[in-house]
Amino acid sequence: MILEMKVPSPGESITEVEIATWLVQDGDYVEKDQAIAEVDSDKATLELPAEASGTITLKAEEGDAVAVGAVVCLIDTSAAKPEGDAAPAKEEKKIEAPKAVETPKTVETKTYATGTASPAAKKILAEKDMEASTVSGTGKDGRVTKEDAVNAVPSMGTPTGGNRGSSRSRMSMLRRKVAERLVEAKNTTAMLTTFNEVDMSPIFALRNEYKETFKNKHNVGLGFMSFFTLAVVRALKMYPDVNSMIDGNEMITYDFVDVSIAVSGPKGLMVPVIRNAENLTFRGVEAEVKRLAIRARDGQITVDEMTGGTFTISNGGVFGSMLSTPIINPPQSGILGMHNIVERPVAVNGKVEIRPIMFVALSYDHRIIDGKESVGFLVAIKEALENPIELLMNSDVKKALEL
Repeated sequence: MILEMKVPSPGESITEVEIATWLVQDGDYVEKDQAIAEVDSDKATLELPAEASGTITLKAEEGDAVAVGAVVCLIDTSAAKPEGDAAPAKEEKKIEAPKAVETPKTVETKTYATGTASPAAKKILAEKDMEASTVSGTGKDGRVTKEDAVNAVPSMGTPTGGNRGSSRSRMSMLRRKVAERLVEAKNTTAMLTTFNEVDMSPIFALRNEYKETFKNKHNVGLGFMSFFTLAVVRALKMYPDVNSMIDGNEMITYDFVDVSIAVSGPKGLMVPVIRNAENLTFRGVEAEVKRLAIRARDGQITVDEMTGGTFTISNGGVFGSMLSTPIINPPQSGILGMHNIVERPVAVNGKVEIRPIMFVALSYDHRIIDGKESVGFLVAIKEALENPIELLMNSDVKKALEL
């Protein structure tokens, strides 16, 4: 029996995928549920499992864009599984190394044409930082004359003799879609960015005191993302316009918070979503961040896990970024950029102290978010992070951390 394998729908609104990589070759015997290909959609890279066991015939090439529902391969389910795991080894033939052939030495006849120059020409070329061999001489047998040296023009480029190769490769469908969405966000939103700085000392103190106990109790680390996520939840409740998006001539405001977390996966940028973050504790946020990060790293993230989201947090600090202007993730209206933490001198009660400082940035759609709301939102983030015990933990650290 010949089974036609068709492209399944990776998610709503996706009409085609791209064959990124075939994991098997034409004519191979495959087992049911064995991964036979990686396919790119505009949202994720997914594995395509074999629907039955048998011999496979490929009907699409790597890089082909195929419609959802199209046949990409055939599986002959009546084919018997080959016996043995490996073909018998072929007898190796001994090949004697060829004897070295003595190459006759070339005797170079030195003449003026080999790049020599008169003493006066050499002096002028030295002032120009030029070699006589780079100048075409007009003297006898190509000798570089004084006049040649005077008229010589140094090359604008530095001839290094190094590798100047290049390569060309096709962008994945996911990367092309990310590029399209970034350009769309820049062209269709009135995007502005506001900045602030956060003294991370209080969070450092909490993590130093409780991180071991927290990890032993919950089997997950107490990172910065839980503090930032819960600070975002609090700020969005105070400034609901930031938790909104434009749909035609209408503005949709959400009474829940689905936080998109921008992470770097093996196939590029991915943005899995933490659902209903307003209902999560520190432990809940950290566990969900860990789960989504592992799935993104292993290429197991699904389209549903990256669909939706009402606000995005992007952490460029893990790569060493000091400051950036993050681009809105449409159709959302705001994105918070985290950056690296650097010890800086700051004025505290009239004295200079060294504190761990992080610059934070909020990019927002000015069409529905005014400057007052955007600045107020970022200040609310700053206040919560600099006073987490009172504003994020209700003044009870152990209860908030479930210790």
